[in-house]
Amino acid sequence: MLGGITVIKSLVRFVVVLVLVVSCFAFVGPANAAKTLNPVDAKLTTEFGQAIDLNNSNIRMFRELRGFYPNLASKIINNSPYDQVEDVLEIPGLSETQKARLQANLDKFVVTPPSSELIEGDDRLNPGVY
Repeated sequence: MLGGITVIKSLVRFVVVLVLVVSCFAFVGPANAAKTLNPVDAKLTTEFGQAIDLNNSNIRMFRELRGFYPNLASKIINNSPYDQVEDVLEIPGLSETQKARLQANLDKFVVTPPSSELIEGDDRLNPGVY
């Protein structure tokens, strides 16, 4: 009887080790992970993820900039798309203060092509995060 218990314990240990080894391979994932990214995650690996994208970022991204949220940020979003960052200075109806704020923060912006996954609907103005 004692020999049978030892065999069962050894078998259970073997199965546990096998399960651990196989599960480790599952966490490693595919070698070409960049090929499996969805369009939004792929965009995050570009300059979009490093600065505020004038064509794709939602209004909440502007909160870190003093004097932008919500009024100036709304104007920026409503007047997009932009071809280059400096185009934001040409928004009609900007006050001198708003132009000065934009000019002082141009280095914090980037312009990438509009992505339908990020701009469809009213999610840019109201992302539904409360």
